[in-house]
Amino acid sequence: MNIIDLFSMTMIAAGVFFFFTGTLGMVRFPDIFSRLHALTKADNLGLGLIAIGLLPQMESWVGAAQLLLIWVIAIKAGAVSSYLIANYALTTASEPDHNAPDHSAPNHKERTAAERLNHGP
Repeated sequence: MNIIDLFSMTMIAAGVFFFFTGTLGMVRFPDIFSRLHALTKADNLGLGLIAIGLLPQMESWVGAAQLLLIWVIAIKAGAVSSYLIANYALTTASEPDHNAPDHSAPNHKERTAAERLNHGP
């Protein structure tokens, strides 16, 4: 195993970590706007790290350019789809629900705003 392989494995592992945290944020956050934010930011960073990790493993410059093009297209597609989802949520009067139950609390009990301020999210 050489330094290039170690770099690739590190970048790919970091990318997978960000994919996982984005998915976890999508599941745990209370409203659609928070979920979209967590998912798009983490997925774009995760895909970028994976692409950077794969670049040294490419056999040609053409393959590397294709990989970067795929990354750019995925970023643009994520931005457009997130905008469309958020715009639809706004036009259908879906507002951030600050009184939504906090499912990370023990026994899934709804906490008051004062409890959230004193104990965090």
